[in-house]
Amino acid sequence: MTQDPLVIFTPSGKRGRVAAGTNVLAAARALGVDLDSVCGGRGICSKCQVSPSFGEFAKHGVTVLPGALSDWNAVEARYHEKRGLKPGRRLGCQAQILGDMVIDVPAESQVHRQVVRKDAAVRAMTMDPATRLYYVEVAEPDMHEPSGDFERLCTALSAQWEIGAVSARPSLLRRLQPVLRKGGWAVTVALFADHNGGPAEILEIWPGLHEAGLYGLAIDLGSTTIAAHLCDLDTGEVKGSAGIMNPQIRFGEDLMSRVSYVMMNPGGDVEMTHAVRDALNDLAIEIARDAAIDPGLIVETVVVCNPVMHHLLLGFDPVELGQAPFALVTSSALTLPAAELDLSAINPRAKTYILPCIAGHVGADAAAVSLSEEPEKSEDLVLIVDVGTNAELLLGNTTQVLACSSPTGPAFEGAQISSGQRAAPGAIERVEIDPVTKVPRFRVIGSDLWSDDPGFAAATAASGITGICGSGIIEAVAEMRIAGLLDASGLIGSADQTGTLLSEPEGRTHSYLLYDASAEGGPRISVTQGDIRAIQLAKSALYAGARLLMDEIGVDHVDRVVLAGAFGAHISPKHAMVLGMIPDVALDRVTSAGNAAGTGARIALCSRAARARVEAGVRQITKVETAIAPRFQEHFVAANAIPHASDPFAHLRAVVPLPEVSFNTGGDGGRGGRRRRRKA
Repeated sequence: MTQDPLVIFTPSGKRGRVAAGTNVLAAARALGVDLDSVCGGRGICSKCQVSPSFGEFAKHGVTVLPGALSDWNAVEARYHEKRGLKPGRRLGCQAQILGDMVIDVPAESQVHRQVVRKDAAVRAMTMDPATRLYYVEVAEPDMHEPSGDFERLCTALSAQWEIGAVSARPSLLRRLQPVLRKGGWAVTVALFADHNGGPAEILEIWPGLHEAGLYGLAIDLGSTTIAAHLCDLDTGEVKGSAGIMNPQIRFGEDLMSRVSYVMMNPGGDVEMTHAVRDALNDLAIEIARDAAIDPGLIVETVVVCNPVMHHLLLGFDPVELGQAPFALVTSSALTLPAAELDLSAINPRAKTYILPCIAGHVGADAAAVSLSEEPEKSEDLVLIVDVGTNAELLLGNTTQVLACSSPTGPAFEGAQISSGQRAAPGAIERVEIDPVTKVPRFRVIGSDLWSDDPGFAAATAASGITGICGSGIIEAVAEMRIAGLLDASGLIGSADQTGTLLSEPEGRTHSYLLYDASAEGGPRISVTQGDIRAIQLAKSALYAGARLLMDEIGVDHVDRVVLAGAFGAHISPKHAMVLGMIPDVALDRVTSAGNAAGTGARIALCSRAARARVEAGVRQITKVETAIAPRFQEHFVAANAIPHASDPFAHLRAVVPLPEVSFNTGGDGGRGGRRRRRKA
C-alpha cells in the first residue's frame, strides 16, 4: 500500500503526511504551520508564497523528486503575469503536493513574522495584531432561503475562515449592502478579535480584495511630550513617527501642579481632557498626511501614559492621585472604541487599547517599559530608568521585579533652567569643558560640528544658538564638576578659585559662561547656581527612588542600568554617573533603550499575546511608594552631593577623576560663596 506524501515545512520543522493532491496552504493549516493568506486560497492575495526544495535531504531523511509538486496552473500563471513571483516561488493555495516535499515558508509569508527592532539591542517582535483582513465570498440573497446580508457574511466568515461569533456596529451595517453589491458579493473585512476572547467585531469593509493595508497608532502620552508611531498592522513596519508638546503644559509643567489646577478650578479636568484629545487628533492627522496614508485605514490605537495622564485622557477626575493612598479609578487594561476618546481623525469604528497601570504613581508607561525591556527575564540585577518629568524605575531579575516613580520635575527637559529650552534646532545638546583651560565647546541640535570646528558658524547660521536643552544642561553640570568649576556640594567657584574669568559673579553666587553672542544681539547662555540647584533636586529624586528599590531587595549595588525614554537615549552614561543620577556601576554596563515606553506600545499594538503578557506581568510587580517611604528623604539629601555624599562611586572614579575642591568658604576669597556666621 502506497503511503501518503510526507511534507516537511521549514524553518518550523513541522512535518506530517497528507493526501496526494492536497494544496500546500491546506497542508500547512493541517499541520499548524505559520502560513499567511487573506484571500482564502483563491490565488489573488499572494500572501501564501512558498519556496519548494528538490533533491536529497539527509537531515530530514527524504528525497524530493521533480514531480513531487504540481506544475504551475492558470491561476499562478495569471498572477505571475500581472504581479510577478520571485524565482522558485509558488502560491501555496495552488501548488498541490504529489510526493514527499520540503517546503520553506519565507518570512514575509508567515502570519507571525519576525520584525527586527533596533535600539539598545536587536530583538524580534512577533506579529499577531488584534485586527486583520479577511477576504470572503458571500452567498447572494435567495428568496427561498431568506436571511440578512450580515448573517450571510457571518456564515461566509465561519465557513471560509472558521471564525465564530461576529458583531458589527450600526455605522458599519449601514455600509454593508452597497459594499457587498459593489464587490459582486466578494468583500474584504477588517476584523478585530480581542485577546480576551468574546465576539470578533467588523471594523471596516471594502468591495473585492482590499490591498491598501491596515494601520495602527502606538502613542506614548507623556506629561511634556506626546509621541506616536504609525505602524503597518501586517508587517509591523513603522510608516511614520511624529511628536508634539502636550498642550496641558499650560495648566502646569509637572503632574501634581495639574492635579492642583483641578482642585482649585472646577471643570479644570474637563479642560485638560479636551486639550489632550484635540492634540491626539492633530497628531494623527499630521502623521497620516506625512506618510501619505488615508486616516480611515487607522483602525487601532494603543496608548501608554502615567496615571495622571491616564485619568485625564479617559475623563477621570485625577484628584485622588494627588493624595494618599493615591487611588486609581481603575488599574486594569482597557479596550474601548476610540470614539469614546473623541478620536475623530481616524476610522470611526477604531479600537483603543490602554495598557494597565502598575500603581497610583506607576502607570501604563512603566508597564510598557517592562513589556519592552523584560526585566523579569534578566539573569543579573537590572535597573531600568525611564527619565522624564515623572521618572519611572524598574529593578529586577528572574527572581522579582519592583517598580516606583520619582517626581524629578521638568529640569531634565530644559524647564526651570535659566537658558533652558525644549530640544529643538539651535539648542545646545552636548558640552565638553577643557579641564586645564576651563574653556567650553558644544554641539547644537541640527549640526554634527562642535563649536570650535571650522564651519560651525555657517552650519548653525539658520538655527542660531538659542539655549540649552536637557541633555545639554546635564553634560554642562557634569563637565563643570570634572573640570573643577563645581564642588561636590554643587557650588560654582569664583574666578579666583577656578582660574577662569568664565566663572562670573551673579549676586551672592556665581555662574559659568558657556556662550556669549550679546555683542551681536544674540543670547548669553550661562549655567547659574539656580540651574545647578534645579538639577540637584531632579537627580536626587531620581537616585533616591532607585535606592528605595535597592533597599527593598537588600542590595547596595546593581549589575547594570538601562536608560529609557526619548530623553534617556540622549544622556551620556558618563555624565549621568558624574551627576549621581543613577547608582554607581561600570560605565560599560549602562546602556540606552531609546523610547522603551513607545516601543512597548508598538509591541502591544502588534501582538495580542503581548497584551495578555503585560496584563499578567504587572500583577507580579512589587510596587514601592516613594511618597510615603520613610527613607526617601534620607536618600534624597545624601544624593544632593555630586555625585553622592556617602557612596564613593568607585566604578566612576576609576575612569573619571573628580577634583577634590570646595568653594564653601568664608571671607572675601569666595566672593559669593556661602559665608559662615561668626560666633559672638
